[in-house]
Amino acid sequence: MALKSALKVLVVDDQRTSRMLIRDALDQIGITQVSFAVDGEEALKMMMASPANFIISDFNMPKLDGLQLLKAIRSYAPTKKTPFVILTGRGDKELVQKAAALGVNNFLVKPVAVPVLQKTIEAVLGKLQ
Repeated sequence: MALKSALKVLVVDDQRTSRMLIRDALDQIGITQVSFAVDGEEALKMMMASPANFIISDFNMPKLDGLQLLKAIRSYAPTKKTPFVILTGRGDKELVQKAAALGVNNFLVKPVAVPVLQKTIEAVLGKLQ
C-alpha cells in the first residue's frame, strides 16, 4: 500500500488554508488522490461511503474533533486499521497520550514542511515509491 499512486488520503481540517497547504505538500511528494473534509462529522460520513486509506486530521475542529474522529474510525470494522495522523498546532502531552491510547499512528505539528510530511507518512506506511 506504500505506492504513491494507490494512496488515497483524506485531509480533515476546518481551516481552508491548512487543507490547501497539506494538499500542496502531498502533491510535491507525488500523492495526488486527496479528498477533503471540513470537520470530523463530514470525514466520518466520507469514510463510511468510500474509505480513504490514510487520514491526516486536525485536532481542533467543530462537530467531531480529531480525537472523536479517531475513536469513531477505530470502532468501525472497515476502517479500524486505517492509518491516522493527528495534525495539531500544539505540543500537548495530554493530547498525545489520549491519541496514543486510541491508536493514532503518528503526529504532525503545524505548519507542516514537505520533508516532515513525507517522513511521517513513510514512518506509518514504509518507503513511498
